[in-house]
Amino acid sequence: MPIELYRDRHHACLMFCDLIEEDGQAVQANQFLIVDGDTGAIIDPGGNLAFNELFMGMTRHFAPSRLSYVIASHADPDIIASLDRWMTSTKASLVISRVWERFVPHFTKVGKTDERIIGVPDAGGRLPLGRHELVLLPAHFLHSEGNFHFYDPVSRILFTGDLGVSMVSGAQAAVPITDLGPHIARMEGFHRRYMVSNKILRLWVHMARQLDIAMLVPQHGAPIQGRPAIEAFFDWLEQLACGIDLFDQRAYQLPMAVIDPVTRQTHAPLRAVNG
Repeated sequence: MPIELYRDRHHACLMFCDLIEEDGQAVQANQFLIVDGDTGAIIDPGGNLAFNELFMGMTRHFAPSRLSYVIASHADPDIIASLDRWMTSTKASLVISRVWERFVPHFTKVGKTDERIIGVPDAGGRLPLGRHELVLLPAHFLHSEGNFHFYDPVSRILFTGDLGVSMVSGAQAAVPITDLGPHIARMEGFHRRYMVSNKILRLWVHMARQLDIAMLVPQHGAPIQGRPAIEAFFDWLEQLACGIDLFDQRAYQLPMAVIDPVTRQTHAPLRAVNG
């Protein structure tokens, strides 16, 4: 069942957070449906593991024939590996960074994306949706080189892709975070590795602080809700060393370890014994 993040008479934002079986084979992921009047958009629809449940869940709230957009923050498999099926089952256009515009047809059969890709320039833009619009915000290198976040001015929700991700179960992802402190441990490892640098985080925070945000909703894990938690998240990002900040020559050495294809483990090389 989807989580209602927002609803009024004409506008709704739904989150699907438990469509992938929690068996350790694939990372938990959230998918989103925004409906405005008689049209709608899916944000970060996910891979084939999520497609059937998401499509059926969407039909309970909205007719697929009225879907205007499939919107992708970037081009990772957990974002749009199911693209071929969306291009077949709906008439929606794909909205994605121009960086990925010529790569995403690899996810589909020949011709499925012809005249159906809206490439977003690096500066972003405002995308009409029903009586309102979505703001496509630059989020490059967080973590993808062509990356966008999506702000819905009606619900005041900012959909942040891989920023704000926490490693939790689908059930835990359904519960918004209002006190950031205890939650940082679930975010820190991911952000240190997947975010490119503190410089990029600070640039993004400066932009995001100008928005009126009620909730930050990442593509994995729990939403962050309420001004105190959101401000604490911004403060944390501004101080976080990550990505290339943490790398030096030790990360770029000729490898010696042996990967065992049977056990799938890595072992130190055997040392020769002198006779």
